Amino acid sequence: MAAKIKRGDLVVVVRGRDKGKQGKVLKVIKKVERNKKGEVIRVKTRVVVEGVNIRKKHVKATQFSEGGIIEFEAPIDISNVMLVDPKTGEPTRVGFEIVEENGYLVKYRVAKKSGTRLDVVSKKPIKK
Repeated sequence: MAAKIKRGDLVVVVRGRDKGKQGKVLKVIKKVERNKKGEVIRVKTRVVVEGVNIRKKHVKATQFSEGGIIEFEAPIDISNVMLVDPKTGEPTRVGFEIVEENGYLVKYRVAKKSGTRLDVVSKKPIKK
């Protein structure tokens, strides 16, 4: 299944302590939980957003690195962020659109609010 939010997307936080902050997605983390039979129970997806959910960590000095307090962005759940619409600048949901172009089926990621095509997800030739 295609991802609705990808690395490099501009997103806005819609819930939580950092509500209203915007930032670029630095990393998408997927964690799959399985039962004893190996069947997928659930998939937990989290994102690391630039300048959001800043944490402090006390680091002890080693032979190779200096000690001190470092700040880093911690992951937040993907349900707490929404993509920023490139046309309006407002939070929007993401959908998909399949279009036939030059003998290919092209799948686009689309901003629901304005209908703007964001990028190509896949391109497959049409079999006859």
